[in-house]
Amino acid sequence: MRETILLFNAPEKAELLKIEMALFPLRIRLKRVKKEEYNQPLGHLAGVKDIDPAEGIYDGEELPGPMFVFCFLSDNRLNQALAALRKCGAGPFPYKAILTPTNSAWTAPECFEELKKEHETLHPKG
Repeated sequence: MRETILLFNAPEKAELLKIEMALFPLRIRLKRVKKEEYNQPLGHLAGVKDIDPAEGIYDGEELPGPMFVFCFLSDNRLNQALAALRKCGAGPFPYKAILTPTNSAWTAPECFEELKKEHETLHPKG
């Protein structure tokens, strides 16, 4: 499978350009996911053949912030991508996930909620 980063709720043009320029030298595909596709399983959006598309289109709320899902990257490539995103000056981006067999059936809102819970657990507001 091709190295892919799914981007949900992409930032504005200037920030998005920084992200694209940071990832370009790595030749990792950045796929901006449209809000209408948020009901699709993450694995389907990433191109996993065994995961069927969902019916209909998403008509819920936009995600509260940008979310990245890293698909088919080795540990080394993941570290390179994360370093590039940190250096590009567009962040910070607290909501990041790696596509796994468990979350590949989740939708974007389900994944975001899980990441939000993890983030709040790791960074409690004092």
